[in-house]
Amino acid sequence: MSDTPQVLLQHHLKTLRLPTFKSEYGKLARQCAAEGKDHVQYLLRLCELELIERERRMVERRIKAAKFPATKSLDSFDFKAIPSLNKVLTMELARCEYADRRENIIALGPSGTGKTHVALGLGLAACQKGLKVRFTTAAALVHELIEAADDRRLQRLQKLLASQDLLIIDELGFVPLSKTGAELLFEVISQRYERGSIVITSNLPFDEWTEVFGSERLTGAILDRLTHHVHILEMNGDSYRLRQSRQLQN
Repeated sequence: MSDTPQVLLQHHLKTLRLPTFKSEYGKLARQCAAEGKDHVQYLLRLCELELIERERRMVERRIKAAKFPATKSLDSFDFKAIPSLNKVLTMELARCEYADRRENIIALGPSGTGKTHVALGLGLAACQKGLKVRFTTAAALVHELIEAADDRRLQRLQKLLASQDLLIIDELGFVPLSKTGAELLFEVISQRYERGSIVITSNLPFDEWTEVFGSERLTGAILDRLTHHVHILEMNGDSYRLRQSRQLQN
C-alpha cells in the first residue's frame, strides 16, 4: 500500500504531460532537502526544469518540421574565409528581428562560398527563437508546386507555405525554370510580400535573374517584391567548400 501514492503521482504526471516532473521530482526532492530548500523553492526548480526541457523539445520539433538538409549554426561558419560577408549584419540577422518586420534576406555569390551554410544558420536561429521555418531549394519547391497543381492541392500547399514565419529558398539560379514553374514561384513570393520573410540564396547577380525566370516582366515583379524590404549578403570569394576540403586533406 505504501507505493500507492507514488504510483498515482506517476500516473497523474503522465496524464498532465509533465515528463520532466515525472523523471526528476524524486532526485530534486533529495537535493533540495540536503540544501535546506523549502517546498516553494523545490517546486520552482521543478517548474524551471520542465520549462527548459519543454522548450528544447519544441525547438527540436521546429527543426524537424523545417526539413533542413543538415543542421548548421553560424557559430561554425568561417567568416574570415569570406571577407566580403558582413559578419556584424549576419549575426544581427540571427536575432531574427527582421522576421518580425517581415523583411527578406538575399545571399548572393558564386558556388561554394557558404551561402547554404549561412541560410541554414539563419534558419536554425529562427527555430530557436520560436519561428516556423521551411527550407527548400528553388528547384524542389517549383517541382512541389507543379505536382500540387496537377493533383489539385495547390491551394493547400500555398496556404502551408504562407503560414511559415520564414521560408528559405536555396540555390535560385542553378536551374532555369519553366514558364509555369516561374509563375508558381512568383505566386509564393507575392503571397508572402509584407506578410512573411524569405531568405534566398543565389549564385547569380540580380541582372542575370531573367535567365532563371525567362521573362523580364516577371523578373522585375519578383525583384520588386523581394527587394522592397531586404538585407543583401554579398558572399564573393574563393570556394569555401574547396578550401575546407583542402584543409581536411592536409
